[in-house]
Amino acid sequence: MNIRRNHPRTYVLALLLALYLPRYATAQGMPVYDNTNFISMAKSLVESAKQTAELLKTVEFLKEQKDNIVLVNQTIKQLKAVRELARNNEILFLTVQTDLREILDSPYIEAGEVEQISSSFERIMDAAIDDLDFVNQILSSDFLKMTDAERTGILMEKKVQSQEMVAELEVKTRRYREIISFRRMQDIINNRERNY
Repeated sequence: MNIRRNHPRTYVLALLLALYLPRYATAQGMPVYDNTNFISMAKSLVESAKQTAELLKTVEFLKEQKDNIVLVNQTIKQLKAVRELARNNEILFLTVQTDLREILDSPYIEAGEVEQISSSFERIMDAAIDDLDFVNQILSSDFLKMTDAERTGILMEKKVQSQEMVAELEVKTRRYREIISFRRMQDIINNRERNY
């Protein structure tokens, strides 16, 4: 095959292509695809999808565990509140059984004061018994349709009220004992003056 090197048509065609094609198009070539890279990228995407599915399962599992922990936490708070309520009510009943009897049996408490002292202690005990009944209804009946958080909130509130009742009973007991002590001292001083 004989090809002429100086063919005028070839020069003209090359010149026209160079003039009419944009500058950036003159140096471009055909894109090359590497099948090996494409296959490894597809495998990588499949692996990523599997890992994402596993991560979603793990997130769901952790969410369930968190919900379980919250429920257990609420139950523990309820148990602590109920234990504290029981302890406070035990203190109230023991105080009334021992201290009130001791105060009322004192010779330095006048007959007119017995009713007043008894009613003030009785009022506290009635409130404590009502609170215990209410707590029993909250814990044993589903009639009130409460969430665990609402139930825990009420139990904590009742626990605080029982602590306040114990404090009030202690203040009353201390005050009546101080009255008895003062009257005893007054009686000793009065009897000493008579003996001289």
